[in-house]
Amino acid sequence: MYRTITPGDVSTADFHQYLLAAVAPRPIAFVSTIDEEGIANLAPYSFFNAFSSNPPILVFSSNRRVRNNTTKDTLHNVETTREAVINMVSHDIVYQAAVAGCEYTADVSEFVKAGLTPIPSDIVRPFRVAESPVQMECKIREIISLGKHGGAGNLVICEVVKFHVKEAVLDERGKINQDKIDLMGRMGRIEYVRASGNALLSIAQPVEPVGLGFDNLPSHLRNSMVFTGNDLAQFAGKPAFPTKEEIAAVQALPEVAIVAHDKTALHILAKAYLEKGDAITAFAIALA
Repeated sequence: MYRTITPGDVSTADFHQYLLAAVAPRPIAFVSTIDEEGIANLAPYSFFNAFSSNPPILVFSSNRRVRNNTTKDTLHNVETTREAVINMVSHDIVYQAAVAGCEYTADVSEFVKAGLTPIPSDIVRPFRVAESPVQMECKIREIISLGKHGGAGNLVICEVVKFHVKEAVLDERGKINQDKIDLMGRMGRIEYVRASGNALLSIAQPVEPVGLGFDNLPSHLRNSMVFTGNDLAQFAGKPAFPTKEEIAAVQALPEVAIVAHDKTALHILAKAYLEKGDAITAFAIALA
């Protein structure tokens, strides 16, 4: 059973909430800009993502306010200066980013209100947020208006011209460690999500050779009352079936030998290994 909603049949405010709660979690662009008078502005936007690596392109949307159809200082500033810095929001500064999201007047700097430290950029005029783990200096390529009514977006297409990342969030290979960067995402209404610790899930996607696919799994696995679609996908994503030697090795395990002639019991045991993160052993047990 589904509830089906046609845009226009409900209020813009209600549809806005459905949309944001469904398209989640969303990364947060903490956008710093500057106006003609040199006043720094800082605002969070969760209509945001990366859209190209070469050239490096980020896009965020500065939407018209639903309740009164006004636009934000950020939009005016990027239209005027064609520059911005997109800072990433970590857990350490998420409450400060929320303060910066308040509707202060254009003559007020959100850096001051949110207790954040502005530091000079290398290429663009807007300041970077010193407390942010990643700061990306951007030139504005294009601004696309999607409408003139409340809730309409203004897509700000940004090209990254300088990337700054704190050494503290890098691993021994010089790559960003997701636990260390501890980023925040936006959900619906007042909810956020913390993208670190137990929230992280590692899923390997084979490129060559490709995964077996559901269609190649034995019918007793596909029709199992024990495995979910996500469980089976951990088998279907493997490039090959377990070898005879790997299956023989698990058959020698006492816990497997006890239930060797009961497919359902084998599936339950295999699922337990999946839940421990050992898909290779689980696959071999499921075929034992």
